[in-house]
Amino acid sequence: MKDSNQQKAGIQLPLIAKKRKEMSSTERVQMYQRKLYLKAKQEKGFKFYILYDKIFLAFMLKEAWERVKSNGGSGGVDGVTFEAIEEAGVEEFLKELSEELRQQTYQATAVKRVWIPKSNGGKRPLGIPIIKDRVAQMACKMVIEPIFEADFEDSSYGFRPKRSGQAAIAKIKEHLKNGKTEVFDADLSKYFDTIPHDKLKIALEERIADKRVLKLVNKWLKAPIYEEGQFKGGKTNTEGVPQGGVISPLLSNLFLHLLDRIVNDSKRLFRKLGIVMVRYADDFVLMGRTLGEASIKKLKELLARMGLQLNEQKSTQIDARKKPFHFLGFVFRYDRSFKNPQGEKFWNVKPSEKSNKKIREKIGATLQQMGHYKVEVMVSELNAILRGWLNYFEIEGVSYSFVAKRKLNYYLRARLTQYFNRKSQRKSRLYRKQAFELLVSKFGLIDPIRYQPTT
Repeated sequence: MKDSNQQKAGIQLPLIAKKRKEMSSTERVQMYQRKLYLKAKQEKGFKFYILYDKIFLAFMLKEAWERVKSNGGSGGVDGVTFEAIEEAGVEEFLKELSEELRQQTYQATAVKRVWIPKSNGGKRPLGIPIIKDRVAQMACKMVIEPIFEADFEDSSYGFRPKRSGQAAIAKIKEHLKNGKTEVFDADLSKYFDTIPHDKLKIALEERIADKRVLKLVNKWLKAPIYEEGQFKGGKTNTEGVPQGGVISPLLSNLFLHLLDRIVNDSKRLFRKLGIVMVRYADDFVLMGRTLGEASIKKLKELLARMGLQLNEQKSTQIDARKKPFHFLGFVFRYDRSFKNPQGEKFWNVKPSEKSNKKIREKIGATLQQMGHYKVEVMVSELNAILRGWLNYFEIEGVSYSFVAKRKLNYYLRARLTQYFNRKSQRKSRLYRKQAFELLVSKFGLIDPIRYQPTT
């Protein structure tokens, strides 16, 4: 019997090896991630001691490269682009990175800082690591993310697999309909820049016991910032996670997971008062039938212990039945129907005016920069903008303002008329033939009013 089992095992092992060889890198990564997730889910206190060796495996780095490339973006401080790497050979690039990681000679390069304009006139910093660092971060993220995903709370929606801002909006509406209409809309002051490294390390060590992985993450946290010809920070960094790093969203979620756990703990003050939380990255709301002073005071105390601080000017507490509030580009209003102004009120959730203005400005800026582009190229770029915006604001169970679609339709008509009118001294042929209708019918331009969201 024993010999028979050994013979079967002897047959099965080559078959398993052959099957793995035939699997794509994506499939192999998913299979490994599934094992990590299930182990972490089944054993809440389990610590993972051997993870680093998986980060530099060929299939892991190959998948990391594909994901990083699909995200696009420019090169970092070394000026190396995706095209340059492909020209020199992706296989050789990944082989060299694998060897650096294996021998633990890999060093993180400085992060290039650029400033992105904000709609309020300010700017936010964006860190751009070199492509090699992005691939290494992605490989590390793919290994450790399933472990922490097994722990993360359902109230967290930002930068997580199979979760989205739309789901967060739908959950907020659900809480409002259930009577949790007292809302505290929280805004954290410079969250990414103020995450304390020592406390973040403690959060990592709750699950990760492989010192090599912890050392690798620390290299990215300590990477200097390159800005205006100067290097800043580096090994002296004690706080901050660069916005723009591949692994940064996971680390930021991990740190705020402590807050999620406390708010959702049935033995704690918040849950005893019936208070719930909906969080998307560093944006979150507390909701309840009532929000007493004690709960807000407790929130501030918790954040202070974490080394974080509320932006008092932007954080607001309201009764949503009396005053609308904004979250992730939506506005929540307790309205009566235009068709029945004396009827019962309902929760009206729609794109905020700020979001409507933003899409118009983006379309206008795109057309302004195009010049004498081919019509097909112009339609392709406009459709990418329109599709992303329309898909984001189309949520099952959430109101969508037809007025917003109609206004966008009108704006496109007027803006395209201006575009073709200025293309040359004589009127554009498209302009004379009503540009919008022709672009929709012959070139496939999206009409916001008739658009059906992709599933």
